[in-house]
Amino acid sequence: MANPDLFSSGGSAARKPVAAPEPQRGTPGEAGYTAADIEVLEGLEPVRRRPGMYVGGTDEKALHHLFAEVIDNAMDEAVAGHASFIQVEFDASGAVTVSDNGRGIPVDPHPKFPDKSALEVILTTLHSGGKFGSKAYATSGGLHGVGVSVVNALSERLEVEVARGQVLYRQVYSRGAPLTALEEIGPVHNRRGTKLRFMPDPQIFGEGARMKPQRLYTMTRAKAYLFAGIEVRWSCAPELLVAVEDVPAKEVFRFPGGLKDYLKASLEGQELLTSEIFAGRVEANEGPGAVEWAIAWTEDGDAFTRSYCNTIPTPEGGTHEHGLKGALLRGLRAYADLAGQAKKFKDVNSDDILAGCAVMLSVFIREPEFQGQTKEKLSSAEAMRLVDGSIRDPFDHWLGSSPSQARKLLDRVIERAEERLRRRSEKDTLRKTATRKLRLPGKLSDCSQNGAAGAELFIVEGDSAGGSAKQARQRANQAVLPLRGKILNVANAGADKLAQNQQLSDLLLALGCGTRSSYREEDLRYERIIIMTDADVDGAHIASLLVTYFYREIPALIRGGHLFLAVPPLYRMTVGPVTVYARDDAERERLIATRFKGKKVDIGRFKGLGEMMPQQLRDTTMDPKNRTLLRVEIAEDDEIETRNAVERLMGSKADARFRFIQEHAPFAGELDV
Repeated sequence: MANPDLFSSGGSAARKPVAAPEPQRGTPGEAGYTAADIEVLEGLEPVRRRPGMYVGGTDEKALHHLFAEVIDNAMDEAVAGHASFIQVEFDASGAVTVSDNGRGIPVDPHPKFPDKSALEVILTTLHSGGKFGSKAYATSGGLHGVGVSVVNALSERLEVEVARGQVLYRQVYSRGAPLTALEEIGPVHNRRGTKLRFMPDPQIFGEGARMKPQRLYTMTRAKAYLFAGIEVRWSCAPELLVAVEDVPAKEVFRFPGGLKDYLKASLEGQELLTSEIFAGRVEANEGPGAVEWAIAWTEDGDAFTRSYCNTIPTPEGGTHEHGLKGALLRGLRAYADLAGQAKKFKDVNSDDILAGCAVMLSVFIREPEFQGQTKEKLSSAEAMRLVDGSIRDPFDHWLGSSPSQARKLLDRVIERAEERLRRRSEKDTLRKTATRKLRLPGKLSDCSQNGAAGAELFIVEGDSAGGSAKQARQRANQAVLPLRGKILNVANAGADKLAQNQQLSDLLLALGCGTRSSYREEDLRYERIIIMTDADVDGAHIASLLVTYFYREIPALIRGGHLFLAVPPLYRMTVGPVTVYARDDAERERLIATRFKGKKVDIGRFKGLGEMMPQQLRDTTMDPKNRTLLRVEIAEDDEIETRNAVERLMGSKADARFRFIQEHAPFAGELDV
């Protein structure tokens, strides 16, 4: 029974204050855990202590997230109708400046903190800003009130200038703390808005970490597409563009066509299934809000969906994408009824419609809800209703305005659904069926487990390496498929050559998932596909050919996080009974200088995986406890540049590849091959 004194007041008598008790003697640990051990982080300390909670980490993606937060604030001013241009400058020091001609951040004393300006409160206090209510911004991307304060916390130096009421103000910060008071510089008659310059902190992101011109350029250009009519000015120091292609030193973006212009640029050179792009913009009937979209179906089946909320990219999708899928499915179902295809259409789902579909979707809503501070997924239920209601009627009109293209789309979607159902009916086939289809029992050594979860397929070059890998593998969940030499370069090969290539046919049969628009995630027989080649130039060439094949033919497999590169060692280093491995020349020299300093080291260089003993290959490259894997990813925020780079380096235009070799020849000459 509980002690009543713990819950009752003990009558009407007032209780006497009780002093904090002494720690009980004999209780291990309590004496060493006191109130002094409880930390209270103030101001921006939590951001610097745990940057991953606010920008997702300290890697390159997080570094560029700082720029996204700053330019998003400028875009909010434009979307609210207060700014007509945004300027981005990337200078030689590595600092980025973002300016706009909006209202300017308020500089008058804050009512709650009268000794500080509103500007200082915004830059030094989490969860502060003008976007929590509805007066200053009807729609905006920065609703958590942590964006620019986080940038300030993670910057070595941040300078801000505000022009308001024809007066210019300036203040300087370092690592979240003011270096100067708010200064009144003097009168200005032809300027207004906010100018913010920041330098990321090397203490957080590492010495030498710098933002990339290509990525900043792409992010800047995307903002111009997302708000038709806004002028976005870009400038970059020329010295930062040495050996950087397709990034100008200066450019001005203005796209009156908005997302339709963006989609046209993204699909340049591709043949469309439908002759016209389905595009439009609808303002919400009640309250602030809008939906803009551009959708095209391609002949070759290359598909992507890029969605945004209040100009913020949402790479993980969310409720606005669900609304789009529902509107397209119901609209095409209604058209199938009119065309007498209702029976064939009954098994179609939204994924069948989006197969081979390129989608641009942008919504503007009040107070959106995102999952996480990095805002990668939208969770507002309002967005689904808004998108569904905005797109449904225009889609019906678009289908009815061109019966020929509507029928082509309907036939494609029904064919996709029938193929999906046919694949599902084959799913009960035993895993060994794929091995039998290969008719190469000595080539594919499959794993013994039945499910794909945890299963791994190692693609190795040559029978010699394949023999070592087969002995080194964990038979329960690791399979090995040796390939003979360099595979076909799919970037400059025709469809007929691709279909006739036996090695690629064997690989595809082993995977079991199909290619391009026929890709089926549920049929992929392995959770990880690991390219394991020699740690030399030839191995890198074979790996690049394989990565090109997956990027061109099975990009969804990469986007699903299934493709990896193994990292085998190039050197074995022995001193007495101690043996360590080095991946490359740089690691070899580092180990000699640190771990084996002053000692005689026996160094052996592996000529290839086949020269390694199975135990060595297992310990260094295949055992999950010891190995290093590099995940292959597609830069979704720079899809056009990625596609152009693959075409330039792997495609049929030899002159583009020759120019690249000439420009990088000094670098190539430094390699130890």
